[in-house]
Amino acid sequence: VGEPRELMIKLLNHTTPFLPENKPRYLMGVGTPDYLFEMVEAGIDMADCVLPTRIARNGTAITSKGNLVIRNAKFAKDFSPIDEECDCPVCQNYTRAYVRHLINVDEILGARLLTIHNLYFLINMMEKIRLSIEEDRFLEYKNEFYDKFGYTYHK
Repeated sequence: VGEPRELMIKLLNHTTPFLPENKPRYLMGVGTPDYLFEMVEAGIDMADCVLPTRIARNGTAITSKGNLVIRNAKFAKDFSPIDEECDCPVCQNYTRAYVRHLINVDEILGARLLTIHNLYFLINMMEKIRLSIEEDRFLEYKNEFYDKFGYTYHK
């Protein structure tokens, strides 16, 4: 945790083959979508991270098109869901404007709603990764995700 991205990937690809294949392979502290894709590609089975809750407390949502800083003024009158493509309970029932209001008045519900959304987003992303592996199209899905999310360092 804390290494530059390229070094982390290099170390991950070097060390993972030394881990037993018959036991779960765990990587601590990795939680951004790109790092989750990289760990899966390297053969890691699971990870944990405080990122979804930490960025939620700061008013940030992970969306299909990248991170959204909901506390920004431009969302004050935005009555769309956090992420148009998400079917989580938050996106189905609350607007960006309302969640922004909650975050900006330090109402704990705002951070809770963003945490629910962020966790839902990442769990859903991991389910899609699992399916893409089963369908033998992981790299294709990774590139599609990276393009849509706005990551430029891939392929």
